[in-house]
Amino acid sequence: MTIDFHHRQFAHCESGVTANLLNHYGFNCSEALAFGIGSGLFFAYAPFVRLNFLPLTTFRTAPGSIFKKTTKRLGIKVRQQRFSNPGAAERKLDLLLAEGCPVGAQTGVFWLPYFPPAYRFHFNGHNLVVTGKEGDDYLISDPIFEQPVRCSGDDLRKARFARGALAPKGRIYYIESMPAHIELSQAIVAGIKDVCRVMLSTPVPVAGVRGIRFLSRRLVGWPTRLGEKRTLQHLGHIVRMQEEIGTGGGGFRFIYAAFLQEAAAVVGNDELLPLSARCTAIGDAWREFALLASRACKGRAELQPSITDLAQRLEQSAAAEESLFRDLQQVINRSAKKGAVR
Repeated sequence: MTIDFHHRQFAHCESGVTANLLNHYGFNCSEALAFGIGSGLFFAYAPFVRLNFLPLTTFRTAPGSIFKKTTKRLGIKVRQQRFSNPGAAERKLDLLLAEGCPVGAQTGVFWLPYFPPAYRFHFNGHNLVVTGKEGDDYLISDPIFEQPVRCSGDDLRKARFARGALAPKGRIYYIESMPAHIELSQAIVAGIKDVCRVMLSTPVPVAGVRGIRFLSRRLVGWPTRLGEKRTLQHLGHIVRMQEEIGTGGGGFRFIYAAFLQEAAAVVGNDELLPLSARCTAIGDAWREFALLASRACKGRAELQPSITDLAQRLEQSAAAEESLFRDLQQVINRSAKKGAVR
């Protein structure tokens, strides 16, 4: 059983899965549009949450939220399920495929054999679409790969029930029905307002713009508190979370900049265009941060001066993001009052 599913490669897994599923059901959707409507942009540094025994740094919202928010704001009826039993999870997946329904799934990267060995580490927030089954092999549209791939039933079962942080517990999600009419402008505005809220007004100090500043303050004290070896481990982990897991800090900012460009045309507000350019510049700054952090981790720069410089760059990024989202918030609110967007 094979579903006629058009595979497209994208930069990030969940926004790519969301866009591919929506396109399959006839709604023309770019990755940037899915990411923006789904309020994918975020930041948090949570030292009390551990991933591979190191503090969690995230540049996007939790796995599953992009698909959930995008489809809800577009008025699309979806179904999501988790399972305690791998056998029941596999039977449900096979049933949906037999009905011609492509199925999104959350998995653990480490157990997916089609990933190159260097990229197979323990991260349980990877999303893909299962589009068919031939024998014991599942046919998969993984949006970060150029072509569709195959995965054995045993390997996919391990990936769907990987243990640890963000354990997927067999999670699947799929579209049940599409609405007769989609209010795209309203969905875009809702997505923008939500991102502005979480980046500017999150009450906890580890998230949003406050979270970037929190990480900056923690970073300065690492050499004294952790020692050189642990400092480099923590710093390297931030780089991995930023540049290897998903598209990372800079990459997510680039996708959001593309979304603002697309949104400007849909809602009819050119004020979003310079904000898009500023978001791209913020992405460039995050990429520069990762480059300098990598040099420190490889011993190509002195540790303490590098840490001081990196902490200052985080402060600059926090200031730039705070300014961007305050201006974005004002533009959207002003447009709504003038009736430029519905």
